[in-house]
Amino acid sequence: MRAFAELLDRLSLTSSRNAKLVLLRDYLRAAPDPDRGWALAALTGELSFTAAKPAMIRKAVEARVDPVLFGWSYDYVGDLAETVALIWPGDPNRRANREPELGEVVDALNSAKRGEVQGLIEGWLDALAPKGRWALLKLVTGGLRVGLSARLAKTATALICPENTGGTPGSDGGEGLPRLAPVDVSEIEEVWHALEPPYAELFAWLEGRANRPSGDAPGRFRPVMLSVAIDEAVDFSRLDPADYAAEWKWDGIRVQAVREAGVARLYSRTGDEISGAFPDLMAGLSFEGAIDGELLIWRAEPGGGGVVAPFGDLQQRLNRKTVDAKTMAAYPAAILAYDLLAERGEDLRHLTFEQRRARLEAVVASHGNERLHLSPIVDYPDWETLGRLRADPPVGGAAEGLMLKRRDSTYVGGRPKGPWFKWKRDPHTIDAVMMYAQRGHGKRSSFYSDFTFGVWTEEGALTPVGKAYFGFTDDELKLLDKFVRDNTIDRFGPVRSVRAEPDFGMVLEIAFEGLQRSPRHKSGVAMRFPRISRIRWDKPAREADTLLSVLGLLERMESGGGRVATTIE
Repeated sequence: MRAFAELLDRLSLTSSRNAKLVLLRDYLRAAPDPDRGWALAALTGELSFTAAKPAMIRKAVEARVDPVLFGWSYDYVGDLAETVALIWPGDPNRRANREPELGEVVDALNSAKRGEVQGLIEGWLDALAPKGRWALLKLVTGGLRVGLSARLAKTATALICPENTGGTPGSDGGEGLPRLAPVDVSEIEEVWHALEPPYAELFAWLEGRANRPSGDAPGRFRPVMLSVAIDEAVDFSRLDPADYAAEWKWDGIRVQAVREAGVARLYSRTGDEISGAFPDLMAGLSFEGAIDGELLIWRAEPGGGGVVAPFGDLQQRLNRKTVDAKTMAAYPAAILAYDLLAERGEDLRHLTFEQRRARLEAVVASHGNERLHLSPIVDYPDWETLGRLRADPPVGGAAEGLMLKRRDSTYVGGRPKGPWFKWKRDPHTIDAVMMYAQRGHGKRSSFYSDFTFGVWTEEGALTPVGKAYFGFTDDELKLLDKFVRDNTIDRFGPVRSVRAEPDFGMVLEIAFEGLQRSPRHKSGVAMRFPRISRIRWDKPAREADTLLSVLGLLERMESGGGRVATTIE
């Protein structure tokens, strides 16, 4: 457990991507099985404990520490695991002779009954030093927050074999074993969904002790190909528009729908299976293969075509393990398909985009129901014409921009530079006034970094319209934090109310991707992806936007050139 705790601590304090890769690579090389496998599972989000809850941790610490003192400490630190790790008094009578290993902790939690978990956690907290306690609680609650994505963790895993011999992964290195050689992260992603923690097969392959695990299972996930943001000032001058096909970047969520040998599954772009939330969609798919596309709510229209509903409608279906018939009828899910990765047992990813597109068009044309549609190609002669379409798309708010794909590009997992670009529409902006602030987590736990902002009503009062916690620099964060501390007028637990009047207040320029109606919010609207794009030190609070202007923007999005509900022919 000590090595795992040291790894998490150093990862949390390291901002460099390459440094994080080296830290995890070295840990995976040195740590024994199964500890390193459980660590990898935790870092990739593949490890969770249903019987362990944060409430148990609070109950345990409040039994040993004055609850008021703990509450004050938690308010100041802003992170449950860090607070408990520092304040835990320990019990000399229960101190163990040695610290538990990571594998022991995982095995015990996986086999424990709900009533036994709190006692286990208390015993481990007694046995561990503060850093180990912090790592234990992060592991138990699943909130590692060390700035390491699942793909970056897999990239580090691909580096664990020494790059000192020739050959290719899987080639014979003598005695039937593969020769050691560098492994690309896409190869790990190919077999990832056929593996189970603690990944003994994976490490055996990477270290040359066994052959490559098989990933050829029906219904498996294929690593997705990602795009890079286009640099308008640089890329358009060197790219030929004839080399690229353009498609709309739909405002839904990217999915991979797979139907193979009787196995039907729906995956998110990160490989999480979400089939259970969309049984109506899965029942309506009849192709044989793997399709890459956009999940959205589709409302069919008489005579063909249909309406792509606002993203807010799709949110009614997301993050659910199950869904009832009423919800399915009110929010019918469908896929706008834009790529075909496999068909009837044949892997198509080595084909060019144009070749895959032709196969996809045939599959969708023969499908014959409202659950699968073809994402149309956007015709354009030059970049200037495409730019005008991007600014005022005929599909309105259903698209958040454009995708550009090289016609000769093969389908490669990851984010290769050059084959695919995304060209998003410029974000909407409003000027709002800071109303409330709350401390952040992790490295920001000492700063007020989560800000609720509002706009003026007709009565001259502020009403909240959103919350943002990024978009500013570290230097700007210090200034924002100082403003909050200097102008606090009230406290509500960990939240501070900030002075906000027509003649005094902090004005923030808020950028966001869209608006939707929301009866859950006092203002009646909710923002999509809000972030602070600029601090308006120069602007008086009275000149911030009004709720009336925000509602007017929402109405323009719902109708006319910026409409959200759009007919697709």
